[in-house]
Amino acid sequence: MIKLFPFNAKLLICAIIIIFTSCTRYTYTANMSSETLLSVDFEVFGRVQGVFFRKYTEKEAKRLNLKGWCMNTKQDTVKGIIEGPTKNVEEMKLWLQETGSPSSRIDKAVFSNQKTINQYTYDSFKIKR
Repeated sequence: MIKLFPFNAKLLICAIIIIFTSCTRYTYTANMSSETLLSVDFEVFGRVQGVFFRKYTEKEAKRLNLKGWCMNTKQDTVKGIIEGPTKNVEEMKLWLQETGSPSSRIDKAVFSNQKTINQYTYDSFKIKR
């Protein structure tokens, strides 16, 4: 009986570790899936056409795991919609206001219709033509 006890103790410790790590992973996944999603419309003014602004916007949106679209307008602006986790959307808003493409000049960025959403409307970020 004494020889079996150390084996059972090891088995018990392994079981506890497995259960603990499984619960930790489940909690982390649950928190990620319940993260608040935000949607916001944007329009960027300045020298934003003919300077690869949309291409850089798409690249940055994909880096931040955002979904939505952007397009040139007849008023020489770039407008679009971004959707994603609040933190990422806020980071993208800052990028649209201050960074843009290397050759662009941003005079202002206007954000409107900001709202929380339950699920994504778009499956990726795309450039509309």
